[in-house]
Amino acid sequence: MGKPLVAIVGRPNVGKSTFFNRIAGKRISIVEDVPGVTRDRLYYDVQWAGRVFTLVDTGGIDPSSDEQVTSSVRQQAQIAIDDSDVIIFMVDGREGLTATDQQVADLLRRSKKPTILVCNKIDAEKYQQNVYEFYELGLDEPISISAEQGLGLGDLLDIIVSKLPDDDQPEEDEGTIKIAVVGKPNAGKSSIVNKILGEERTIVTNIPGTTRDAIDTPFEKDGRKYLIIDTAGVRRKSKIKESVERYSVMRALTAVRRADVCLLVIDALDGVTEQDARLAGYVHEEGKGLIIVVNKWDLIKKDTNTMDNYRKEIYSKLSFVSYAPILFVSAKTGQRIFRITELVDFVNEQASFRISTGVLNEVLNEATASTQPPSVKGKILKLYYATQVSIKPPTFVLFVNDIRLMHFSYERYIENYLRKTFGLEGTPIRIIARNRGK
Repeated sequence: MGKPLVAIVGRPNVGKSTFFNRIAGKRISIVEDVPGVTRDRLYYDVQWAGRVFTLVDTGGIDPSSDEQVTSSVRQQAQIAIDDSDVIIFMVDGREGLTATDQQVADLLRRSKKPTILVCNKIDAEKYQQNVYEFYELGLDEPISISAEQGLGLGDLLDIIVSKLPDDDQPEEDEGTIKIAVVGKPNAGKSSIVNKILGEERTIVTNIPGTTRDAIDTPFEKDGRKYLIIDTAGVRRKSKIKESVERYSVMRALTAVRRADVCLLVIDALDGVTEQDARLAGYVHEEGKGLIIVVNKWDLIKKDTNTMDNYRKEIYSKLSFVSYAPILFVSAKTGQRIFRITELVDFVNEQASFRISTGVLNEVLNEATASTQPPSVKGKILKLYYATQVSIKPPTFVLFVNDIRLMHFSYERYIENYLRKTFGLEGTPIRIIARNRGK
């Protein structure tokens, strides 16, 4: 089922990003003393006490008008409740209890998700007395920390680990290929899902953001089982909608982690956007198979070079996933929709591809003979042998004389040589260099 997800929830300027950066050990989030600075969802894999989990830094819950306070807070908090395994509810211990804190706590209290109430900015004895008023929220005992000073973080991590789900949770049916459909709103994700399924299984309108929840739909085709996951889109209209957007990325990330193959749906009229690039990055980093689906191709004026030029533009903007096949479709007319499951099967097979150690080392010898390994100050990189250690994605360990000599550019050369020899289309490749004998 993948690594547990731990979300940091709270209103703006309570110190969520400062806490996230402390745990990550580096400045990942932008930290300013201004509410609402966090514009992107950022996540980091944390290892503590023998457990690994993903910490997710969210944007602040920021209801910007009295009319929409209740609905905005409820919607944003509910997404965090639904998609997280553990929730860190962070409040400002200096400022004290607010109405927004009470609204969010009401939802968390009625949920069944483990919630840790964290009072941040408690870096002096005079602020400790403020903690007592948070007992009014009806959650567990508040935990006092100072993210800025690094106080109380070890104890908090211990509590987080104690609330994580068990490692031995049952996996989903391994015989089923799981497909996550991701992309920005109104790109046509739900329409594509409906065409694949051959029936109206999800609501389709021309209003961005109609799909609120990730929807799982199992289906069979030609004797093969699939599970298709249609995710909520990401919209940018107002401050409230931007805030909702940051929560919806968590939902996409959760779907990506469950998937074997991801369909990144791009609106042909808009081209590749920043949101598309961010989602492609999630898929790549999670090591999932990827197919780029360009929808609304029927609306594009074409000549003999239109498709080739469009493909080059996509690979130019998404160069880090240049291994992903691109399919031009129209959910409206059904053009090339039938090819999606064919490509899913192909990419899933490529991601599951195994290379014997003997064949792998023959190819590695050919690669090093064709282009000599680099040298640093007269010391040449030597590649002794390699072995494949896992699939989905194909992961290879290269034993060398000194891992410090393995330059990124040569690692990329080895990756490209493996792709040229074995294909491995649609899947990332992981290459790990190790000193021989370790």
